[in-house]
Amino acid sequence: TCSGIVPMRYRNDKISITDFGGVGDGKTLNTKAFREAIYRIQHLRRSGGTLLYVPPGVYLTGSFNLTSHMTLYLAKGAVIKATQDTWNWPLIAPLPSYGRGRERPGGRYMSFIHGDGLQDVVITGENGTIDGQGAIWWNMWRQRTLPFTRPNLIEFMNSRSIIISNVIFQNSPFWNIHPVYCSNVVIRYVTILAPADSPNTDGIDPDSSSNVCIEDSYISTGDDLVAVKSGWDEYGIAYGHPSSGITIRRVTGSSPFSGIAVGSETSGGVENVLAEHINLYNVGVGIHVKTNIGRGGFIRNITVSDVYMENARKGIKIAGDVGDHPDDKFNPNALPVVNGITIKDVWGTKVQQSGLIQGLKNSPFTGICLSNINLQGSPPLKCSDVSGSAYQVKPWPCSELSSSQQ
Repeated sequence: TCSGIVPMRYRNDKISITDFGGVGDGKTLNTKAFREAIYRIQHLRRSGGTLLYVPPGVYLTGSFNLTSHMTLYLAKGAVIKATQDTWNWPLIAPLPSYGRGRERPGGRYMSFIHGDGLQDVVITGENGTIDGQGAIWWNMWRQRTLPFTRPNLIEFMNSRSIIISNVIFQNSPFWNIHPVYCSNVVIRYVTILAPADSPNTDGIDPDSSSNVCIEDSYISTGDDLVAVKSGWDEYGIAYGHPSSGITIRRVTGSSPFSGIAVGSETSGGVENVLAEHINLYNVGVGIHVKTNIGRGGFIRNITVSDVYMENARKGIKIAGDVGDHPDDKFNPNALPVVNGITIKDVWGTKVQQSGLIQGLKNSPFTGICLSNINLQGSPPLKCSDVSGSAYQVKPWPCSELSSSQQ
């Protein structure tokens, strides 16, 4: 399990949001209460840190920053709800590994609950809810009226020893949980919900981060359930911060896009990823490794095993032509190197196409190893510019992999 990575911290010092004027009536704006409570935690510096308790009720608030050595604790029936006041939403600088906002040039809106340069932070409770009220942002995206990139629901930057557990996250404006430039992050026992048609509501996106463990969670959103990333084209190459040591286990969910994904922003490199015991229902692509010309970087030592999928458009896709570019300054000669992807023990039912493995002509994908895969009734895998092996794969895989087929 994840528990060895970051032990759960118990805080002797406890305060309640109501001590700072917090009102859980769903109407009162609590931004000042959250900011004052966290300011107090930051400046009191109690030994062992402080727990901020959110009692049952609906607490409407603008975005706020967490601080080190704190626990944000949501009681059963507590809801922290984002205001829909988009015009007062704070702006922050783009991530250096992206060079600009992910969807619009320039800066980006700060995440609803944000942390930068922190350590020893816990978000937990009795399955209370953090609600991003994202519909107003989704509509701005659909109407193309977004001035800047939408806010994530939760983002930690440059932080370590983070635990997120036993909370429901719903209706994020953009990505749900985004640890970027972080290490030692545990995300477990979470539920992440957004409508299937909500744009870019990825579940969990570990990005240029190491030692991240995700387990025992249910995710049903409008985009990839889990997507491991590491920066975008020339900006990600220059920043050069890989994602490594990512474990994903016992995750169940559904999405019109990918179940378990790597990419497409992989310019800092992605390595040593293990995903196992995954159950996917009504997905676009079950297992998706995606990158593009201009990304550079590497994707290596990725293992996905024990996957059950039901009602998938595609079972497996590993492709070098996926994703957009930040601008026209990307280097067309920056080709990703993809090597060492093992996919095994996969069972699929009602899978329309078993999939596609499509490397790049000038950078073929190597060491693609498939074994014990049964995607009943779907047409065979299509392949190009790829080498590796296949063992006990149904339907019979492409000739590039099937030399070792038995």
